[in-house]
Amino acid sequence: MTEPHNIFLVGPMGAGKTTIGRLLSKTLKLQFIDLDTEIEKRCGADIPWIFDVEGEAGFRKRESQLLNEITASTDILLATGGGAVLNEQNRALLQQRGYVVYLTASVDQLLERTAHDRNRPLLQVDDPTVVIDSLLQERDPLYREIADLVVATEQKKPQLVADEIARIIRQLNS
Repeated sequence: MTEPHNIFLVGPMGAGKTTIGRLLSKTLKLQFIDLDTEIEKRCGADIPWIFDVEGEAGFRKRESQLLNEITASTDILLATGGGAVLNEQNRALLQQRGYVVYLTASVDQLLERTAHDRNRPLLQVDDPTVVIDSLLQERDPLYREIADLVVATEQKKPQLVADEIARIIRQLNS
């Protein structure tokens, strides 16, 4: 098997998709793209504003359109948004167009990593623990459905996780 031309990182918010993705893209010499950042660039507005004005449905529509465009490229490492897997077509695109890595972490770890981030509209509630737990219950089966590889990021330094993924992907080539 040859080394994949595209790697897609999926997982909940706070799992480390962006941080690990940047490190892994350098190691594997792939162009790094963060889907949420691309949406913000193209809209000229941040995600909380898009959620406020267009609602989650409007945001998800933009996300799906851009995901279709970006995944048609090659030699990229894409960090998806946590909810990108909610759309069945998105899951199919990710599976068909690249190697999907699901980054996991516990609810406590995710809460700790996202506690001070005001750029996550779904967590701007009184009890974000309930939201994270609920999102994980809904999305974990979807992440697992499309994952070629599942990697725990719990209590691991991002560089170690990136190195682990790179080693596994390189083994695909041998």
